Amino acid sequence: MNTSATVHEIDLPVVGMTCASCVNRVERFLNKTPGVETATVNLATETATIRYLPDVAGRDDLVRAVEAAGYEVRPEPAARTAASSAGAGALEAEERARELRTLGRQALVSVLVGLVVLGAMWLPQTLVGLEDLNRLALLPATLVQFWAGRRFYDAAWRSFRHGFGTNMSTLVVVGTTAAWAYSAVVTLWPDLVMRAGIEPASYFDTSALIVGLVLTGRWLEGRARHQTTGAIRALLALRPDTARLVTPEGDRDVALTDVAVGDLLRVRPGDRVPVDGIVTAGASAVDEAMLTGEPIPVDKAVADEVIGGTTNTTGSFVMRATRVGEETALARIVDLVRRAQGSKAPIQALADRVSGVFVPFVLAAGVVTLALWLGLGPEPRLTHSLVAFIAVVVVACPCAMGLATPTAILVATGRAAEAGLLVRGGEALEAAGHLDVVVLDKTGTLTLGRPTVAGLTPIDGFDPGELLRLAAAAEQGSEHPLAAAVVARAGLDGVALPTATAFEASPGHGVAATVEGHRVVVGSTRFLAGQGVALGTDADAALDAAAAAGRTPVAVAIDGCPAGLIEIADPVKPEARIAVAALERLGLETWLVTGDAVATAEAVARQVGIPAERVRAGVLPAEKAELVESLRAAKRRVAMVGDGLNDAPALAAADLGIAIGTGADVAVEASDVTLVGGDPRLVATAVVVARRTIRTIRENLVWAFGYNVVLIPLAMGALYPFLGITVHPAIAAGAMALSSVSVVANSLRLRRLPIRPAG
Repeated sequence: MNTSATVHEIDLPVVGMTCASCVNRVERFLNKTPGVETATVNLATETATIRYLPDVAGRDDLVRAVEAAGYEVRPEPAARTAASSAGAGALEAEERARELRTLGRQALVSVLVGLVVLGAMWLPQTLVGLEDLNRLALLPATLVQFWAGRRFYDAAWRSFRHGFGTNMSTLVVVGTTAAWAYSAVVTLWPDLVMRAGIEPASYFDTSALIVGLVLTGRWLEGRARHQTTGAIRALLALRPDTARLVTPEGDRDVALTDVAVGDLLRVRPGDRVPVDGIVTAGASAVDEAMLTGEPIPVDKAVADEVIGGTTNTTGSFVMRATRVGEETALARIVDLVRRAQGSKAPIQALADRVSGVFVPFVLAAGVVTLALWLGLGPEPRLTHSLVAFIAVVVVACPCAMGLATPTAILVATGRAAEAGLLVRGGEALEAAGHLDVVVLDKTGTLTLGRPTVAGLTPIDGFDPGELLRLAAAAEQGSEHPLAAAVVARAGLDGVALPTATAFEASPGHGVAATVEGHRVVVGSTRFLAGQGVALGTDADAALDAAAAAGRTPVAVAIDGCPAGLIEIADPVKPEARIAVAALERLGLETWLVTGDAVATAEAVARQVGIPAERVRAGVLPAEKAELVESLRAAKRRVAMVGDGLNDAPALAAADLGIAIGTGADVAVEASDVTLVGGDPRLVATAVVVARRTIRTIRENLVWAFGYNVVLIPLAMGALYPFLGITVHPAIAAGAMALSSVSVVANSLRLRRLPIRPAG
């Protein structure tokens, strides 16, 4: 296999899966297809996510693999290539809703038929005889069996035709067909049955109720699954259909799909921002709650970035489109949520292994039950054995096992996305739920990442305003963040900057330039020393104070003489201390790692509450990764939180990589979790969500396994020798439906998770 080729990823909607054994079969056939690297199938979303090499396998090959496994791939909506993903998603949602309505009608008719037949059996024999009742029930029961129950026959036949044995539909088909066929024989040939000494009782009510209750369970599952995908529908609904294009001839509305990068768009009060872009004129406040979860609108002015899907409030502005279509932040968020909701958690592996052999085991248990009742049961033995056999094959439910993990992940990742917390999938959730240590980068994580001038300290009586004016003039030619901070401060103070000439820059150290005839040198104290300028003892106290406060001093010399210090600070985020405290309350050990100087790092650590012994300063990106690896070597489970760029090695080395992102940087490839709004308090929120999700998955699995452990022996008749109690097949069908619905309902409780930033 050519592993150097580009790996593509595709999602295929698979039709016909009903349980975890179906999932295992589809995964097995996809994974053995040449060119497929990995394939993960999700029962809750009915989707196969496949990573493959396009020069070895194509979509048709993948579809054939699914069909070879006995299932079908839902045809792509015709609008997929012509319309937006939102439109295609709407078409798919409409199709699923139509299927759900059909399922509901079939379930209702089946249950009503079963209840009517059951009720008629209680009528006095003087009103209607048993034979007449059987003949009246034959037609509606047959309709239910082969109209409403056809989906079970189709699924079982596909599995049998491809030589893959049994699945959940097989159990329903075997149980209901046995009940219906026995009843049909009793109805059509009553004399033959009487001569054979068999009780002429029919079970049309049983077959109809089993079909109806199983379909009802699936209908309830479908409705619940629809609720679990509410986060994606809500995100897709944020994108407007049109944008207001600014042209020389005037404004005009255009379809969103017609907007191109570079177009000028007008956003009026109350409008949704159509695409990502930069404000070029006007000002307003934009509600970014869909990205950050924070309800307070953010002020926007010229040169500020705006994100598609956010809501403009009272002002009006013109923006230049920078990202359109699938490149927008909203589209990338939707994609990340889709991927997360289609993933699995490692904890599901046990359920997958059990479900692989579960259906054959149940059928074997049913045969054993039939034999035991025929050999040892009371008269009428055939009737008792048939009822027990049907109850066993119907009561077993691998559906609940297959839904235990994906439904919880669906709800949790969707709920987290509402707070701007994007989780890649089940593996990331499980890792976040078992953390011991959180390593935090400083710049942009605990601090704002935007250096600002925090103070001016003149030397030898130099005028502070003149110090700033000359230094900022010299720094205009530099692209360094500290230089930008000095120039920005001059702009805020309304200082008019003269033109600098003879500009020279020493990258990472400082600059020198001629301003109004003066030679101005700005940079580190070491840089000035290299230029022959000594600051003297008068500056020592200011340098010590700056270091203690976590500020970076920039020295300025005019005509070879020290003029003063400009103190640059990267302010600590107001919520940083709360974030660290929240992590500590969760029992997590916090570390601070940075490439900055020791004094600066320790000052920030003091402000946020991290002990000095857990601070590592002056480290390179590779050394950050080494720290993470050393903690993991000590059997610690480590999360690394950083900006996703120079922290990429450490993010990749950690058990869980958490990227501090912004609306335009939500898909940081090195991370498992992205905090869209950049609020560090969301790290603790991610841990809380993960722990609750893992607990819910465990509860689901305990219920799914426990249900079968208890009810299969009861259906076999374990209590009959002692209490004379047996399980009626209709009750077994209801219990089976209830098990799946209860698992989904338990997962839906995660919708009430607190998603506000922790603290």
